[in-house]
Amino acid sequence: MRWDVLAAIIGMALVTYLCRAGGYAVLRAVRPPPFIDAMLRNLPGPIFVAYVSLALDRIGPAGVFGTAAVILVQWKTKNLSVSILAGVGAVWLWQAMV
Repeated sequence: MRWDVLAAIIGMALVTYLCRAGGYAVLRAVRPPPFIDAMLRNLPGPIFVAYVSLALDRIGPAGVFGTAAVILVQWKTKNLSVSILAGVGAVWLWQAMV
């Protein structure tokens, strides 16, 4: 075991925790304006779409098929976990058929 690698991992974990905990502490102490509050409530969706759209672009037609499955299942069930599983299954099915 390399101690320098372990120290780097622990240091990164500590910095990550402090960033997240610091954000929660600030938002508990200071009430953000309505615009910022609305932005923070709706931010996870666009971030998820930004990450996923790059991966789907590389997959090609299977990605489009998976995206359609995710949108349809999310619209019908309103369950993100089921939607993600449907999208992964659709991409797998497309790739198995081709």
